[in-house]
Amino acid sequence: MQLLHSKRRKKQNSKGDNFLFPGSVIIAFNPPIHLKSIGVIGAGTMGSGIALASALAGYDVVLNDISDAFLQRAFRNIGALMEKASEKGKLSIADANAAALRIRTSSHFEHLKTCELVIEAAVEKLETKQEIFSRLSDICSDDTIFATNTSSLSITAIASAAKKPARCVGLHFFNPAHIMKLVEIIRGYDTTDDVMYRAEGYVKQLGKVPVLAKDYPGFIVNRVARNFYGEALRIMGDGNATHEQIDRIMQGNGFAMGPFQLMDLIGIDVNFAVTESVYEQFFGESRFRPHLIQQKMVEAHLLGRKTGRGFYDYSEKKS
Repeated sequence: MQLLHSKRRKKQNSKGDNFLFPGSVIIAFNPPIHLKSIGVIGAGTMGSGIALASALAGYDVVLNDISDAFLQRAFRNIGALMEKASEKGKLSIADANAAALRIRTSSHFEHLKTCELVIEAAVEKLETKQEIFSRLSDICSDDTIFATNTSSLSITAIASAAKKPARCVGLHFFNPAHIMKLVEIIRGYDTTDDVMYRAEGYVKQLGKVPVLAKDYPGFIVNRVARNFYGEALRIMGDGNATHEQIDRIMQGNGFAMGPFQLMDLIGIDVNFAVTESVYEQFFGESRFRPHLIQQKMVEAHLLGRKTGRGFYDYSEKKS
């Protein structure tokens, strides 16, 4: 049984062989079991997108956050996204209503205990993600799969806080999660073949494309993207071009968005945190060094679309 469009087989002989590279094959020990219930921790842009994608694919979803106010806002945003899709003819009213009924919001952590797969989409801090996995271990069954949507942190390090690291996996979605097709699946040191197989089945059920990535800083996409953002920031910082010029040139060469437009969409704070993480995990390698421009914008709370201003102004009233 092949996984992730693989062509070569890799036999699992020891713990060290648990790391699989693109092009390898995973053999699932158990027959596939279709997951029915999904938990999502974090009602921000990414968590809401994952919850929406899951509900549209037919899964029952529990969307969890620490604040009922955050959850109410997230549910309104999910409704707005489905309404926009319906207006464009991409989603029927009936399917939108059915998806909305599948999403249950809760600020109570215990309501995740019946979920078969729980995906954390919390802030990009190792300690926070480890605490979540530790708490999940206390309430969920031994068969529950814990997934992290981390952009760059070690899956193995996050999984170490769980009672069963073998049930942990990385599922890295891209923003906006309900639209973007790519999902990186990352195997931790102890992750079993069975968990990898079920994770791939879930991603495919969403209608997305699973790509196997090694548990390495930044995985595949975000490691490549550090240069995309970093060089753009350095060019602007050196005074060689404005952010508008750089974005316009990149779009003129076939990119859907330029680096500054994309940073505004993702969130400048999120992008900066990922760059910091990759830089630290590569022991200060200069090519991954964060830029002072981003740091100052984070300090000024100019975070992009979500705050109304970033490299561009998104406020309704512009002077």
